[in-house]
Amino acid sequence: MTVNSRPARPVILGQNQYGKAENRVVKITRDGATHHIKDLNVSVALSGDMDEVHYSGSNANVLPTDTTKNTVFAFAKEHGIESAEQFGIHLARHFVTSQEPIHRARIRIEEYAWERIATSDANSRFIGADEVKHSFVRKGQETRLTQITYDGERWEVVSGLKDLVVMNSTNSEFWGYVKDKYTTLQEAYDRILATQVSARWRFNWTDDEQKAPNWEKSYEQTRKHMLQAFAETYSLSLQQTLYQMGARIINNRSEIDEVRFSLPNKHHFLVDLEPFGLKNDNEVYFAADRPYGLIEATILRDGCEARIPVDMTNL
Repeated sequence: MTVNSRPARPVILGQNQYGKAENRVVKITRDGATHHIKDLNVSVALSGDMDEVHYSGSNANVLPTDTTKNTVFAFAKEHGIESAEQFGIHLARHFVTSQEPIHRARIRIEEYAWERIATSDANSRFIGADEVKHSFVRKGQETRLTQITYDGERWEVVSGLKDLVVMNSTNSEFWGYVKDKYTTLQEAYDRILATQVSARWRFNWTDDEQKAPNWEKSYEQTRKHMLQAFAETYSLSLQQTLYQMGARIINNRSEIDEVRFSLPNKHHFLVDLEPFGLKNDNEVYFAADRPYGLIEATILRDGCEARIPVDMTNL
């Protein structure tokens, strides 16, 4: 006797995409003796009529990932890199409009910043150079991010940053919280507030009929408002600070409708120095890297819909 005589259900292909990830491209713009650097890590993901390559192995609709890699480097030459956003827009438009089977392109870009090395006039003359304008040092702070998505009609641009470490050494408290039998944390009325900011913001530019934002200025100003809000908020909780950072961006940058933050609370605990006969007057702390509180939230312009994924791990 057959225990299960029902026919097997068909297996169906779900969402799929393919492309070349992490193409490191460095573009040097030589303006006479003054040089400019754009250093990007570009990942391309394409989707569309790709059923047959999965079902039968037919590559008739497949643009090789090696070709997408070559396109990244060729476009750096042909179009230059005005901004990470604009470069991603050029790439996404190209893949969707030049390849009929491709219906959607997603371009993710990390940008690594460089700054000029300041040199003294005396030393410059000593080594034979009138003025040094071609030497740079990598900035050790945040990585700039953008994700461009295009389906042939509408754009979605989500930019942001990660690994921006900030600290307030005072003007932060934490008290009045729920306490139960497992609570050991002491209330704090003057504490260090530190976090490593991961933020994404979504632009309301969605089609070519709209005037595109000034991507470089927008990033600089958004970062500025975020940091000023962090510094200027007398914080009773990291959640309160997060909200103020997002609200400052929304209120000052009309091109942005949504901001999402993931803020690990980089805890600093006062060290007990009494065993050594010393008083610790909010001076010496132990910086704990884990475990850490993780505070996450989305801040929206009123009337707008949230579209940035709750889990930003891969965004």
